[in-house]
Formats: sequence, C-alpha cells, structure tokens
Amino acid sequence: MDGTETRQRRAGELGLRYTLSTGRLPRASEDGPLSVPESQRVSPKPLGTELSRETALSIGLQGKKLRGFSCELTRSPCGVFPETAFTLTCQITVPLLLSGLGMMTAGLLMNTIQHWPVFMEVKDLLTLVPPLVGLKGNLEMTLASRLSTAANTGQMDDPREQHGVISSNLALIQVQATVVGFLAPLAALLLGALSTGELDFEKVKLLCASSVITAFLAAFALGMLMVCIVIGARKLGVNPDNIATPIAASLGDLITLSILAFFSSFFYKHKDSRYLTPLVCIGLMALTPVWVLIARKNPPIVKILKFGWFPIILAMVISSFGGLILNKTISKEQYKGMAIFTPIICGVGGNLVAIQTSRISTYLHMWSTPGVLPLWMKKFWPNPCSTFCTSEINSMSARVLLFLVIPGHLIFLYVIYLVEGHLVPNSKTFVVFYLLAGLIQVTILLYLAEVMVRLTWHQALDPDNHCIPYLTGLGDLLGTGLLALCFLISWLLSEAELDGILEPASGPP
Repeated sequence: MDGTETRQRRAGELGLRYTLSTGRLPRASEDGPLSVPESQRVSPKPLGTELSRETALSIGLQGKKLRGFSCELTRSPCGVFPETAFTLTCQITVPLLLSGLGMMTAGLLMNTIQHWPVFMEVKDLLTLVPPLVGLKGNLEMTLASRLSTAANTGQMDDPREQHGVISSNLALIQVQATVVGFLAPLAALLLGALSTGELDFEKVKLLCASSVITAFLAAFALGMLMVCIVIGARKLGVNPDNIATPIAASLGDLITLSILAFFSSFFYKHKDSRYLTPLVCIGLMALTPVWVLIARKNPPIVKILKFGWFPIILAMVISSFGGLILNKTISKEQYKGMAIFTPIICGVGGNLVAIQTSRISTYLHMWSTPGVLPLWMKKFWPNPCSTFCTSEINSMSARVLLFLVIPGHLIFLYVIYLVEGHLVPNSKTFVVFYLLAGLIQVTILLYLAEVMVRLTWHQALDPDNHCIPYLTGLGDLLGTGLLALCFLISWLLSEAELDGILEPASGPP
C-alpha cells in the first residue's frame, strides 16, 4: 500500500505494561474505514487474569493518520502468575507453618539460653536479641523481596544478568550486616544505661564481637538460602513473593539465636583473652571494602549503598525498644513463658507484612513507574475498608493473610502446650488475649504496609528496600509490647480470681 507506514514499538516506548512482539498489520484502504479480520480481533480481558501474557501491537500510519491497528496476546516467560485467593492461601500456608515451627524452636531455645551464665551475667544480650533476630526482616526479607521483584519482572532470566544481580545483592547484605552488627550492641548498651543508670565498658567487646559475627554469618547463610528459593520457585511456577520471606523466617530466628548463643558463650569463656574479640571485629570489618567493590557492579545496588541506611538503622533502633521490654519482663514470674512466645508473635507479624509489602511492590513495578502511583492508588491514606474489603488483588491478599493469623497461632499454641505446657500460661483468658493481640498486630501492620508503600513509591523510592525494615521493626515492637500486656492482664485476672476464692474461705464460718 503506497504511502502507508507500519510501525512496531516496544512496551517501554509506548508506555505499555508488557513487552511487545511482532503482530500482523491488516490491510487498510485509503478511502474507506479499516477492516479488521475476525481472527485478529481481541476481546477485552479482565484485569489480573492476563498478567503472565505478552502483548503484540502493530500500528499502520498513512501520513499522520492512523490506518491500521492490531494486537494479540501471547504467553510471556516472565511476569506475575495468575492467582486466586485459593492458590494464594495454598502457597502461603505451608511456608508459614514451616516458619512457625522454626520460630517455636527458636522460642524454646531462647527459653533455655536465658539461663546460661553469659545471659545471666550480661543482661544486655537479651536486649540484643530482637535487633539481631530482626535482621532477617531488615536484610534477608528485603533481599528476598528485591530478588522476587527482579524474577517477576524478568531481570533474572538471562544467566549473566542473574549472576550480577545475585552477587551484588549478597555483597550488599554482608556490608549491611557488618555495620548493623556494630551498631546494635551500642544501641543495646545505651538503652540499658538509660534504664539502669549504669554502663559497663567491659561488656562492650563481648557484645560487639558476638553481634558482628552473628550478623555476618546469619546474613551469609540466609542470603544463600534466599537465592536458592527465589530461583527454584520461579522454575516451579510459584510466585516467590508468597514463599521466600516465610521460609527465610523459618530458619532465620533459629540460626541467629544459635549463632549468638554459641559465640557469646565462647567469648565469655575466653574473656581473659585481650585480643580475641578485637581481632574478630577488625577481621570482619576488613572484608567490608571487598563486599563494597562487588556490590558496586550493579547500579541500583550502589544507590542502596548510598541512601539505604536510614531504614535499616531506624528499624534496628525500633527493634531495640522491643528488646528492652523483653529484658525487663522475661525474668519476672508473671511473665513466665514470654521467651517462648516472643519469636512467634514477632515472627508471624513480620512474615505476613513482608509478604504483603513484597506483593504490592512487585505489583507497582509491573504496572507503574517509580514516582507515579496508579489512578486507583492515588490516596496516600486509603480507607481501611479499601485495604481489606475490595476485589482488588492487593486487598484480596490482605484478607487472606489476615485470615491466616488465628488458625496459625492456634496451631502454634497447641504444639507449644504439647511440648512445654508446664512453662506457659494455660488459661483460656491468656489464649483469647494472645489471639486478639496477634490479630491487632497484623491488622495494623497490613494497613501501614499499604500506606508506606504508596508514600515511598510516590517519592520514587523502592518499597522493597525502604518499607520492610520499618514494618518488621514495628512488628517486633508491637508484638513484644502486646505480648507483655497479654501476660500482665492474664496474671492480674488470675490474681483477682484467686483473691475472690480465698476471701470467703478466710471469713467467719
């Protein structure tokens, strides 16, 4: 056809949501309207059902007039897999239960190690537990979210690009773990000094060495695990957003607590050695330039290295306040069993909010560009009903996650009572208040996730790096505070009930 030009554009040039492939241009008449064959007509598809497809678009122009247009949908090797509430529930439930078993084991371990000589002598180690355990939220869950987003958007399909993304991300979390490992004991010592009015400088070396080596080794082990999970999930056709963070938590608490207990006891037994703990700290710090050089090969990681410290450090400080609550309550009789429940309630809340944050972040990476919110997400402070009660995909996932709170905690409670029933409260009052605390914690966190992701995306910041640390830190603080309140209310009610029984018995006959 003379004078007619056919143009084919890629998705990035046209602002489309999918990668474009070659389509076939129907014939256009210079005089009459364009006739599109029936076989090339595409009916509209509902949003969310074609997320894993690829759009093919062809445009025919004659001069400046549109004379030809056709599009078709084909399968895409990348993209988010179509999900329903049922598939989402199935994908999340098993990893969540596995993570719960890991957190229960961590709770039982914590209940044991709190009586070890090093933990009895150096009380600030208990304040150090939530920030170090929270590193799985600050670092590993953030890593899992970044890798899941990269996998869902096709950035890890090419083997060479995949290697670059993985190596730079692993190097980044080693840098972050080393720095946070030094700052966490300083925050623990400062909070301990503010609460007691005393500061023991002899404990500084032991706390710093234990914290740094724990953060370093836990970050390396969990980072490698996250890489394997994301790549494996993608190959199996499972959305890594749904399973990566719970599996990280399933081993994160246990690995971190085990490493902390082992090395703190080791350093405590060799506390007379003047050079052991300084050499450990200096040796791990000396590796930092190596990790920085590896991380600098990926430009997005360089940006995180420069500007991504504030969320991690602030989250560590928030978690430290949760550690202070734990330190002040764990040894009192009315809070007996709190060491077992603390990793569970903090871990469940952190897992669920990390899943939701990662899903919303992937959703925005797929459907928008940083700094621009979709029209249906323009409100920074959405109505809570829109967060939980609409048909939108993120609202559906929030409902599923909220629905899993009560059944999950009931299963964990049942297992705890079977294993260590004599160490925890067995009243119905405690169970009711505990379940209510877990529900309140997750509801608040899921709503804050929706708000924070929108705010950070509007500021052209990546929610994978800036939201999860804040939310998991808040989850630790909310979980520890609400759990302490549950124990206190249960103890007060049991004391009041006991007084009511004894008072008539002590009266005149």
